[in-house]
Amino acid sequence: MIKQHLIYVFFLLSIPFITLAQSKTPPGYIVSHIPASTERYIGSPGLCILPDGSYLASHDEFGPKTSEFRSAKTYIFHSSDKGKNWKKIAKIDGQFWSNLFVHNRAVYIMGTHKHHGNVIIRRSDDGGYTWTNPYKSDTGLILEGEYHTAPMPVIIHNGRIWRAVEYATAPSTDWGKRYSAMVISAPVNADLLNAKNWRRTNHLMYDSTYLEGTFNGWLEGNVVVSPEGKMLDILRVDTKRKGEEYAAIVEISKNGKKASFNPETGFIPFPGGSKKFTIRYDEVSKRYWMLTNYVKPEFKQFSPSRIRNTQALCSSTDLKNWTVHQFVLTHPDFKHHGFQYVEWLFDGNDILFLSRTAYDEPNGVAHNNHDANYLTLHKIENFRDLINNSIE
Repeated sequence: MIKQHLIYVFFLLSIPFITLAQSKTPPGYIVSHIPASTERYIGSPGLCILPDGSYLASHDEFGPKTSEFRSAKTYIFHSSDKGKNWKKIAKIDGQFWSNLFVHNRAVYIMGTHKHHGNVIIRRSDDGGYTWTNPYKSDTGLILEGEYHTAPMPVIIHNGRIWRAVEYATAPSTDWGKRYSAMVISAPVNADLLNAKNWRRTNHLMYDSTYLEGTFNGWLEGNVVVSPEGKMLDILRVDTKRKGEEYAAIVEISKNGKKASFNPETGFIPFPGGSKKFTIRYDEVSKRYWMLTNYVKPEFKQFSPSRIRNTQALCSSTDLKNWTVHQFVLTHPDFKHHGFQYVEWLFDGNDILFLSRTAYDEPNGVAHNNHDANYLTLHKIENFRDLINNSIE
């Protein structure tokens, strides 16, 4: 049983800044810890709430002492006390870059089988203890080849379930250049383990002329329904432009067969757009909410994609203009501290989120801000009360 270290976000924001900087334990409840010295790092936080109200979390491993390029490993954790204590209940061989979600009372995990691997999906009918094996096209092997993704949301719209991935086979094998934007979808009541039920769009390849020749690539797309009811894929963007961050908005046809992009209008300034972000729509507030790696003014001279020491809560009514409401996690050092790849859910009036956290250990520090040594759970209470609060 992994014991708790509790600093809820609302409390974290009220304590003196120096206290957090001196703390040797990360904020939040610790779900998992892998010492930095192992050269095995925590990646891909996954989170869902089971029908009985208990929590399920997941993460994979990456790094030089792991099998991420052959058959990656993902671990599943369960909490029956709202995240205070966690128990590891399963290890999945051949699962990477994956999200958890509940659909028709079953639990699913969806990602690839390795670094740049097949797109796969597994189902659990016992709350995450055992999982199906995606060894063929009718048991969860959806797309064969080289694909990239992260723990990105699935949404239901127009009778279909949707998810963004990136095709990773291109003339160049360079990071960024190899990623092509695309979306897959299936009928909402279909057997999700059967590849025949999944439809893919065309894939939109890297184009070096985008952003006036400063475009490095796009990845980790969010499927989102626009205010006008259109399906969109909103992607993280890497660019050579110093101090600027963007997202790309790709339009998906209603039938899920075509992806299209206008480079003149599709790039928008975006807080934290050079790192993974997650967008979800809230029916109560009629707003889109996002957790993202915000770059504070004192770090503007550095490449924004490397700044991961602050997570900010943001919202928008139109997906283009975003308000930064609150810093929910932050640390003054960006070299060995990171709160990143956040996966989050609405839970009534609150937001629950998991962070891939790089933080101090009792006998040392994280390898760097990217190579996380903790998985931590946090809560933002009464998040809608922050609508009128603005940092920018």
